[in-house]
Amino acid sequence: MKDKEIDKAVSILKEDIRRWKVPALGVVQEETRDPFQILISCVISLRTKDAVTEAASMRLFEKARTAETLAKLPIRTIERAIYPASFFRVKARTLRGVSRDILSRFGGKVPDTIEDLVSLKGVGRKTANLVVTLGFNKPGICVDIHVHRISNRWGYIKTRNPGESETALRAKLPKKHWIVYNDLLVPYGQNLCTPISPWCSRCRLEKMCGKIGVKTKR
Repeated sequence: MKDKEIDKAVSILKEDIRRWKVPALGVVQEETRDPFQILISCVISLRTKDAVTEAASMRLFEKARTAETLAKLPIRTIERAIYPASFFRVKARTLRGVSRDILSRFGGKVPDTIEDLVSLKGVGRKTANLVVTLGFNKPGICVDIHVHRISNRWGYIKTRNPGESETALRAKLPKKHWIVYNDLLVPYGQNLCTPISPWCSRCRLEKMCGKIGVKTKR
């Protein structure tokens, strides 16, 4: 994909994603703009399917919607609420630890910078970028496996891992697209530009795509 084509690609994806289910974190964002709830859902979502993330988040929010209330919950209560999210026992401790850290270090308010967010134990750059963009509507580029894979498949960037992809996209992607980029590429990657044998014949970006690394397609 040529640099000048990215605006057109983003415009097309904004139209196309309407036919696909909103990702779990998008559902949480639609229901609440609360950065804390978005942060908690992000942690739950790691290596967990969207349907499980959404249900687990809602069960937990029935018991606690603030750092203060979640910090007081017994670990077993948190575990039962978020099960069967992957690594639910580890995540339960992370969620309570993050809540207590927010209370002790940030006065109960979720920090709005990536630097402060990644200082919370268990919060990586992917989660931090999501919280900044979804919770605070500030520029950030969340790079998950879909964003990394598709950006390289297009030939828009050439990187080896999500960390390198974030750096490359921050240097190249027009800032006006930063916030929506992950929201667009996740459903696109789940439904059309799949990891194995993508649906190139159905993709409106097919002629722009470099198809880097694509061995079979439909």
